Amino acid sequence: MRSSVIVASSVLGTLAAGALAAAGFVGSGLYNIGADDHHTKPVFALIQQLRQRSIDVRSRELIVPELEDAGSIQAGAMSYASHCTVCHLGPGLGKSELRTGMYPHPPNLSQEGIDDPRAAFWIIKHGIKMSAMPSWSKTLDDAAIWDVVAFLRKVPQMTPEDYQQLAGKPR
Repeated sequence: MRSSVIVASSVLGTLAAGALAAAGFVGSGLYNIGADDHHTKPVFALIQQLRQRSIDVRSRELIVPELEDAGSIQAGAMSYASHCTVCHLGPGLGKSELRTGMYPHPPNLSQEGIDDPRAAFWIIKHGIKMSAMPSWSKTLDDAAIWDVVAFLRKVPQMTPEDYQQLAGKPR
């Protein structure tokens, strides 16, 4: 019994020391949070892992609707053109003034597309804290978000002309 009290005291002491060290570090202001100064590799790796696990856990139960409907893909293209290209670009759009200064740098979805429709839906609907990715849940309903996901599955294979025609925007 005495050894378990010693172990518990050691664990509590270690946790308290860690909490005090973390509070001291945060309170010091030493870590530069500016978007023009990149995270250290360990911090970036930790943030990436946290983001990925959070999205995986929260999106795994989503039911993916039919994503091959041409009307859904076109509606998604129109929403994407209106809301997403300033950060994520589009076929034929090589740069954006806003995107240039963003960190972390948003993915060029016109080239990368998406791997997991559930994760893409969750990200579009809820956004990602401290990344400039907004939550679109107040602007787009679930059906419109799924339309964007349907479009994102097809966009990497599109030419700039196909995209402009689909999105309804003349070049």
